[in-house]
Amino acid sequence: MNFLAHIYLSGNNDFMKIGGFMADGIRGKDYEHFPEDIQKGIILHRAIDTFTDAHSVFRISKHRLHERYGHYSGVIIDVFYDHFLAKNWKHYSDEKLDVFVNNFYQSLEDNFDILTLKTQNMLPHMERGNWLWNYQFIDGIGKILSQMDYRTKNTSKMGESVKELREFYTEFEQEFTLFFKELRDFVAEKIKTL
Repeated sequence: MNFLAHIYLSGNNDFMKIGGFMADGIRGKDYEHFPEDIQKGIILHRAIDTFTDAHSVFRISKHRLHERYGHYSGVIIDVFYDHFLAKNWKHYSDEKLDVFVNNFYQSLEDNFDILTLKTQNMLPHMERGNWLWNYQFIDGIGKILSQMDYRTKNTSKMGESVKELREFYTEFEQEFTLFFKELRDFVAEKIKTL
């Protein structure tokens, strides 16, 4: 899962959301110097990633892209799934997406000093492009994937994967819906153990 899903799945705890958001940039046990709830967010993020990578439905989605995008196919599906979460937000939250997103950006600003340097550097770009809000639009996903492709010196071709998103849109959305129900159930149990 990508940023929006990790933030959403972290529940109502701002520090857990921040931990879930920053987790990819934190290696090994480096998370242990963060406040406890940020640590929990990082641990939850890692559990979500493990669950996701092993899930049969996620693998079906990923397989559809594997021949063309190789090991980047999982990253692309993470972004596609965030698209379907944003697009269908009203089915998953009573809070409007724009309110949720703006509250999260504000939480990052309010806690700027405890963010990793990578997150601090990314935040202005994220807010300016309103990434989380724009996940709901195919064009927004295209821009995000193109930016990710740029970071691979355009070797991943991730920016081109919107073609497959459009071509197999119904299949990807059905797979997301099935997968995300099971992921939410998994997270509800995992949070109890943190």
